[in-house]
Amino acid sequence: MNKDDRTNRVPTSDDVAELAGVSRSAVSRTYTAGASVAPATREKVLAAAKTLGYRVNFLARGLSQQRTNLVAMVVSDMENSMRARLVECMARELVAQGFRPMLLPTQPGEDVGHLIDMMLHYNVTGTIVTSDTPPAEIAQECAAYGVPLVLINKAEVGGSVANVSMDTVAAGRLAAEEFFAIGCKRVAIASQRRASHTISQRKAAFITTCRGRGLELVGDFQGAVQNYEGGVEAAQNFLMSGIDVDAVFCVNDLLALGFLDEVRLRSSLTIPGNLRVIACDDIAEASWSSYDLTTVRQDPQALAKAALTALLSCLDDPTKAQPHAIIASELIRRGSTAAPLHLQENRL
Repeated sequence: MNKDDRTNRVPTSDDVAELAGVSRSAVSRTYTAGASVAPATREKVLAAAKTLGYRVNFLARGLSQQRTNLVAMVVSDMENSMRARLVECMARELVAQGFRPMLLPTQPGEDVGHLIDMMLHYNVTGTIVTSDTPPAEIAQECAAYGVPLVLINKAEVGGSVANVSMDTVAAGRLAAEEFFAIGCKRVAIASQRRASHTISQRKAAFITTCRGRGLELVGDFQGAVQNYEGGVEAAQNFLMSGIDVDAVFCVNDLLALGFLDEVRLRSSLTIPGNLRVIACDDIAEASWSSYDLTTVRQDPQALAKAALTALLSCLDDPTKAQPHAIIASELIRRGSTAAPLHLQENRL
């Protein structure tokens, strides 16, 4: 049988063995990493497989061996380029290690029961959650079925669940310290009403540091969600308040983009002339010349590598308590903070 003779029948390893003139076990060894097979035999098998259009069904093989190497990635808010970049980095890291990423999109408040069912029906090898999905529900089901779980930028749930997070305390502290260093006195926050574990932590650290440095906190102006539209709403609330400030901490970059656009469109305030702005994440858009946003960077590549390391550790010993991996944050200075205020005053 050759490739052109086939209609709907998918070629099997038996077909490859017959065409190559080798045993079925030789075909299996050819496609098994680390297995011993003579070079001449391997060439025959690969040539026959190419002729027939044969591909190994790794999913079926994984099921027979009780390990599919499928890793579920539960994600939401893909409009945020930080989240999109993190998912890309995770997928690439998983593929490089022989895993097969499976994307399961969700939305805040959505019932995750169907996602859990899908993970269990496909016999996933592990699960990585980077979303606002309640981790406790997923953690309970993963624990019940022995599925290793890694949470990224989420609250700890205990047990053998692994956590990987950016240094949220450092993120808030770095922003406040920078405002203090450049001479700001009255600061505000632009944030969101929707709950977020990571953003709540960085905001709390910012407030604590501001108080410790004697900076006056004069308001927390909020939008519904920590996205562009939420930033627009936060800016509208800020402008309507009429409160005079010289600095605003936006809880993430995407929200900051909406905040900056709305302030520039609806007011005479200039940035950084009248208002210094710092955000968090360092998404690609933050460096665009139209925003030139000072921000605290979280490294999606480092988060992805740490998540894979945590997953491998869980697979090695599913019952072992996993340490919480903390990824360092770094302040990236750009034009939205510019020169210190006292230097500007000296030039007037």
